[in-house]
Amino acid sequence: MKKMLFALSLSGALLGGSVAWAEEAVTTPASTADAVVVETTVTDVQPVAVPAAAEQAPAEEAPTLDTGDTAWILISTALVLLMTIPGLALFYGGMVRKKNVLSTMSHSFVAAAVVSIAWIVIGYSLAFGQGNAFIGSLDKVMLSGITTDALTGTIPEILFVVFQMTFAIITVAIISGSIAERMKFSAFVTFIAVWVVVVYAPITHWVWGGGWLGSDGALDFAGGTVVHINSGVAGLVAAYMLGKRIGLGRESMAPHNLTLTVLGASLVWVGWFGFNGGSALGANGSAAYAMIVTQVAAAAAAISWLITEKVIRGKASVLGAASGAVAGLVVITPAAGFVTVGGALAMGLIGGVVCFWGISALKRILKADDSLDAFGLHGVGGIVGAILTAFFASEFIMGDKAPVSVAHQLWVQVEGVLATIAYSAVLTFIILKVIDLIIGIRVTPDDERMGLDLSQHGERVE
Repeated sequence: MKKMLFALSLSGALLGGSVAWAEEAVTTPASTADAVVVETTVTDVQPVAVPAAAEQAPAEEAPTLDTGDTAWILISTALVLLMTIPGLALFYGGMVRKKNVLSTMSHSFVAAAVVSIAWIVIGYSLAFGQGNAFIGSLDKVMLSGITTDALTGTIPEILFVVFQMTFAIITVAIISGSIAERMKFSAFVTFIAVWVVVVYAPITHWVWGGGWLGSDGALDFAGGTVVHINSGVAGLVAAYMLGKRIGLGRESMAPHNLTLTVLGASLVWVGWFGFNGGSALGANGSAAYAMIVTQVAAAAAAISWLITEKVIRGKASVLGAASGAVAGLVVITPAAGFVTVGGALAMGLIGGVVCFWGISALKRILKADDSLDAFGLHGVGGIVGAILTAFFASEFIMGDKAPVSVAHQLWVQVEGVLATIAYSAVLTFIILKVIDLIIGIRVTPDDERMGLDLSQHGERVE
């Protein structure tokens, strides 16, 4: 809990501009003495070579580039970007009313542009630069010092930079599902530029950059906490702060084109192989196993969602199938490199039912206008996946790295979930509050009734 409280205190430092960067630990490799051979001459005895020190252990091999691993991560990077543009843009764009389709799709497209710049300027350095347990440093600002020869494992570090950039992009784009049809475009752009640096980068450091959650043993293979809980919680907070759409509950808010949504969900599903499979950072068995459990979980969740929907609502919808598949993909993400296909099947079946509850009953309880269910799918799915990882993490897959105690691992997973929820919620509220005071975050009622395509962009779909 002390670490969680310290993490929250970081929010004030980041926003107040008074970050106390931890000094980088400079480690000087210990010099290795050469073996000394001493010749001792004794009368009538031949010279004998006597080693002055114990025989040296072989030097540790320096990491080397693997072209196969590099080729796979190049492909995975393109697949993850495909998840956002065009995947998520189409998935979200088809679910809003016709007068807001361009505005909604623009959120994903602009996220790719804004986050890319923020990531190379400072985001990557804060996430993966040397620092302390809670935040990275400024040693890699503008990718300083990263040459074409620098490696992360067996792949070029510059490739790791752009691979992680695509994760940051989709995380920000997911948030847009909660604020669709009523947020100012200028406010959205300002928000994501700040949020990816102040919220996303520190949480990434906690889990993957050498921070406290990773050190505590939290398991998050491809972004259950970093991406999905983080974005889902931020979206929920944003939905509360913006308020409900005009006419919600009185006017039809039906999707204008579910064909786009199904196409988008399909692209997201395909792209997820790069998301989870690429997180193995190599062309190996771990990547292949991550791909099969991803497929199994998505399929299982789609089926369990459809069955649940049929029982409760009387019909199994196409939108339900698409949403169920996405729920399964979210749930398996933190566990993709740690569970068997049996575990993935169970997690998918559970995830489909729980996420259906998240977008229906829980949504009514929370009373938030989470327009496209970013929290119900990603927030709830991420929480379920992170917790279930403790139960299904398998020695068969992980070997000696498997958790020794389910109870201990469960606490570590819950700790990560709670810390991510708290930090993301508090910082998102502060960022949006400041932006609201300066330029406002919601469009005027007249602009909202007109539609954001016309009021924010001067365009419309005929």
